[in-house]
Amino acid sequence: MTALLLAIATFFADATHMFTSYLDRPIIMGPIVGLIMGDLQTGCIIGASLELFYAGAVPVGAYGPPDSLVGGVLGIAFAISLASTSEMALTISLPVAPFSQMAVSALISVVSLVARLADKFALEGNGRGVSSVLFLCGGLRSLLRAAIVYFAFALGSDRAMLLLDKIPEVVTQGMTVAGGLLPALGIAMLIKIMMNEKVVPYYFLGYLLAAYLGVPVLGIALLGIILIITKFDFKTLLSEKGTTQFAVEEVADDDF
Repeated sequence: MTALLLAIATFFADATHMFTSYLDRPIIMGPIVGLIMGDLQTGCIIGASLELFYAGAVPVGAYGPPDSLVGGVLGIAFAISLASTSEMALTISLPVAPFSQMAVSALISVVSLVARLADKFALEGNGRGVSSVLFLCGGLRSLLRAAIVYFAFALGSDRAMLLLDKIPEVVTQGMTVAGGLLPALGIAMLIKIMMNEKVVPYYFLGYLLAAYLGVPVLGIALLGIILIITKFDFKTLLSEKGTTQFAVEEVADDDF
């Protein structure tokens, strides 16, 4: 029953990609998996830890990052079922995520042949046909990820315990050290994506406030909100948006 609930949660988390791309993140799935496994607190803690590792795992262009959804769900679920730690969850998640991504990529290669029907329906002006093909392709991907989670957890919980017992101590100690580096790694990956000359002063301002003045994270976040409010004139932006929209409507009226 637990494996089925995990698979259902995985299916819906992946299916929501048509609306948002954040429900499948480990920090979101952690509490959900925790509720399913009966340990909400551990699910939140491990989910947040894995999120730091997968923070920079964002698909850009043709790059397909490791599957943080399947890897995160299985890592959290196995860690809770085995009464283990975030480091062990990472140990389980690391090999699972690339395997799942390869399976999804293979499915997409096959499904792309079916997706050509959408081009045919588009030429015919059949919008319902296009939507049906796209929903079918997306549904198959979600179903594949759910199936991987279901069979891996249903068939692998006992085997996972045996496998973890056979892992050399030097490996588990290495993963413990790596787990301690997760926050720095996640922040570094985010900085690589976001950093530019406009952001650098605020980054060092936050660092100085935390390192030398001991300001808690919540205080720095509230200060950031205040800076955003004072730096950007939202009333002007909204008024400019309204003026632009009004001008566009006037042009459209003139055309008729």
